Amino acid sequence: MTAPLTPPPPPHEHSPHNAWQASPVPGHGAPPAYPAAYEASYGQDGPGMKTEVREAAVITVAVALAGVLLGVLWWWLAPHVPLIADDSAVYLKDTEGEQAIGVDGTFTLLALGFGAVSALVVFLVRRRGGVPLVVALAVGGLLGSLLAWRVGVWLGPTQNVVAHAKAVGKGVTFSAPLKLGAKGALLAWSLAGLVVHLGLTALFGPRDPDPYQSPYGAPPAPPAE
Repeated sequence: MTAPLTPPPPPHEHSPHNAWQASPVPGHGAPPAYPAAYEASYGQDGPGMKTEVREAAVITVAVALAGVLLGVLWWWLAPHVPLIADDSAVYLKDTEGEQAIGVDGTFTLLALGFGAVSALVVFLVRRRGGVPLVVALAVGGLLGSLLAWRVGVWLGPTQNVVAHAKAVGKGVTFSAPLKLGAKGALLAWSLAGLVVHLGLTALFGPRDPDPYQSPYGAPPAPPAE
């Protein structure tokens, strides 16, 4: 007699139940498998508010100190307003001249350029942006313009026109004090900085993640028939 042959055990088959246990559902005992893009966008927070405020304070001071250079350039590039004196008074030598308008225009153009450059530098250093940086550009630009105005007036001809006229003598042409007639030019730096920085942030700044995008990735494609 021969012993009955025992059939070999069937190979291990993965039932749907076992597969369900092998792949735990996110939120039921195992961490969800977030894609790398989700972790990069949500897992990396920006600097804290204290850090942003410190950076904004440094930017405000740096932008304001650049006003010294603006004041020097304004004093150097602005046209001179010629004056002439006689025995009784001081007059404009060229009553139809536009030198006074050129003084304001020079300051405005320089301030616009300084605002654009400062916004570009801030954007290259700190691409993330933020409200504190925008406020720093605005405040720093205004303080820089005020400093440039006072530096230019200080470097220019003396404010005592009568004493200057007596010093040069009667009938001799001399330059009027450097004066900013249009005080609205003091806002040019801030406005240019805000516009350029917002434009650069909108075009080249980091994008916010899509709030409607699933953090688990796209669903698998159905099997082909």
